Amino acid sequence: MSTSPAHLAATGAGLAEFLRTRRSRLRPEDVGLPDLGGRRRVAGLRREELAQLAGVSVDYYTRLEQGRVGNPSDSVLDAVARALRLDPEEGGHLHRLARTRAARGRPARGAGGRGSGPQKVRPALARLLGAMPEVPAVVMGRRMDVLAWNRAAVSLLGDYGALAPAERNIARITYLDPASRTLYDDWVGCARENAAFLRLEAGRRPDDPRLAELIGELSVRSPEFRQWWAEHPVRDKTSGRKVFHHPLVGRMELLYETLRPADDPDQALITYTPDPGSPSEDALRMLIAWDGVRIGPAGSTAGGGSVTVGH
Repeated sequence: MSTSPAHLAATGAGLAEFLRTRRSRLRPEDVGLPDLGGRRRVAGLRREELAQLAGVSVDYYTRLEQGRVGNPSDSVLDAVARALRLDPEEGGHLHRLARTRAARGRPARGAGGRGSGPQKVRPALARLLGAMPEVPAVVMGRRMDVLAWNRAAVSLLGDYGALAPAERNIARITYLDPASRTLYDDWVGCARENAAFLRLEAGRRPDDPRLAELIGELSVRSPEFRQWWAEHPVRDKTSGRKVFHHPLVGRMELLYETLRPADDPDQALITYTPDPGSPSEDALRMLIAWDGVRIGPAGSTAGGGSVTVGH
């Protein structure tokens, strides 16, 4: 039986670890229970306290945490999520972990063959990249693979084309490329977000061998990833602000947005834009103009613009 990190994320072991980490975050007083004292073997709520809050028997919750409940109801999982104060993303992750493929009677969405084969960028997304020459943008696929990028992204983030296809991965670059630690003002925050998104992906794709390989490599080569992965963070990639310290133009504060096609959420267009009229806007324009002279036209294009599509 496989014991890869990705596989364990959706088996009883992964479910047990997730529930234990979430129980450890809460104290009795946090959830309105009296603290009766006594030594606690582990930090946080006891199983019997969590079962009381969720309205289930201690035996049932124990079996659920151990992955021995074949088909828990949505109402029970929702009650456990409320008791643990899970946010919507964590609650969805709990539902996925609690339902194995056998219990559902069908493969998990995006898992197995469909989710592990080669992925090609959607032509419409490639055209959008080409239509935004002054906006750094990439198309992210499954496992945080970079499927395509425009020349402005090269100016800001580095040349993905100089990497082997297997190395064009946002999480891998963040953790293993030393340059990323100086490029991102809050490298720790960025790296933790990537670990949380990979944990979300592992729950969605428990049988993806390439995802398991990536998680295994990061676990071996990055002590930070090992530490944060063990905390079972769960977070989707959405939007926010990042501060960059670029070696050519200095500090830039950019807003990133993650846009997913409704009919293909396995691909996402990620853009980076400054506030209008800000010093960051001036710095980004200067960087793109300078790099346009320095590197010339993009090596390979798609969609009629300076867009590079990974192969």
